Amino acid sequence: MPRFRETSVSSPDAAALLTEYFTERESTFPSAQGSYTTSLPDATAFLPPGGVFVVVDGEPAGSDPGRAAEPSACGGIRLIAPSASGAVRYEVKHLYVRPTGRGQGLGRALLDELERRASDLGADEIVLDTNDSLAAAGGLYRSAGYATIEPYNANPNATTWYGKTVRPETPHGAA
Repeated sequence: MPRFRETSVSSPDAAALLTEYFTERESTFPSAQGSYTTSLPDATAFLPPGGVFVVVDGEPAGSDPGRAAEPSACGGIRLIAPSASGAVRYEVKHLYVRPTGRGQGLGRALLDELERRASDLGADEIVLDTNDSLAAAGGLYRSAGYATIEPYNANPNATTWYGKTVRPETPHGAA
């Protein structure tokens, strides 16, 4: 069973996973779209209450149950500007699952955990961006209830933007 561990984006495990993520994105980025632009995350953006970064420890390495679990995935949420209607928005960033952990529900579990943490921090909406070349990621987001939205940022790597309401708006004065 995966274990979610809050950590700094600059911790050794997070840094290793993010390096793998950026290397993979650079090597698989569609050449017709130019070059992938690496943007290292600002560690301060992923500190509560403005955000959080999570490393997922998966199954123990090898067959020895006494060995420590290997870091298998990572991702974060960060507070961004409110929507035009004033909704509090958190953005999912750098959701990455190592190839050995893919196809096992780890990405879904991590997304669910990030959504829970964003809700706990007061999110009304969760947004994210992705590239259409990441078909599995797009499928994950759609199956988790995300709908395409208008671009909310100028990320040069993104081709699709998604959003999801996690806390329905209540009329002013309602409890």
